[in-house]
Amino acid sequence: MDAKLDPLKLDPVETRTVAAEFIGTLLLVFFAVGSAVLAADYIGALGIALAFGFTLLALAYALGPISGSHLNPAVTLAMLLEGRLALRTAIEYWIAQFVGAIVGAALLLLLAKQVPGLNIDGTFGTNGYGDRSAVHINTGGAFLAEVVLTFLLVFVWLAVTHKVAVVGFGPLALGFVLALIHLVGVPLTGASVNPARSLGPAVFAGGKALSQWWLFLVAPAIGAVLATFAHQVVQPRGAPVLIADERALGAHRAAEQPPAPEEPQPPAGEQ
Repeated sequence: MDAKLDPLKLDPVETRTVAAEFIGTLLLVFFAVGSAVLAADYIGALGIALAFGFTLLALAYALGPISGSHLNPAVTLAMLLEGRLALRTAIEYWIAQFVGAIVGAALLLLLAKQVPGLNIDGTFGTNGYGDRSAVHINTGGAFLAEVVLTFLLVFVWLAVTHKVAVVGFGPLALGFVLALIHLVGVPLTGASVNPARSLGPAVFAGGKALSQWWLFLVAPAIGAVLATFAHQVVQPRGAPVLIADERALGAHRAAEQPPAPEEPQPPAGEQ
């Protein structure tokens, strides 16, 4: 009986990484989006930006060595395109991220309903454009903003990681860049750069929030693809990382020059 069940058992490593992505995305939505839903009137756009940055920073330290702490399908797509993840692993990550975001949004909705007088109809921390944008940005502007903002996030992510794990000071860079992205993006679209983060709240907000979600799926994906291409130009696979000093000193050019031919030595008897 046990032998028959063995093929159905999940690999312990896969279980840990998928669970990390599920829990991490759930917590990102609950706390970071929660700052916009529950505390926007008290902390403003700056506070929301810091909430997103600090939440990612903490989760990257906690989960980065386990799964890479992507918590974002766009980041996982970039890792797949760079050959750092297998397709099966990427699909498992995507499922965990989307499900985690929806569960996190459900918990946030449950909490929000306990706050008297809190109006969350049609908003609920969702992303949007047009009349759902603070500056009423149009569709084209929102699309461009999400592409560029996601490009920055993914480019930095690829640059501070060698493979998948986030270690060392990597979480600091990721937390800072996500906070910066939200400082710029909150007035524009609410700053998605993450299809899962956008879908979770939109499922419960419904209406325009859900109908506009396509942009927050497609634009971040394009931003991730462009960031992957740019990273390959700047840092080709297998190339040395620290080249700035060599470039400044011209050492790389000296290394590229063929050795000068040696002068022929006269025979010993002719000296």
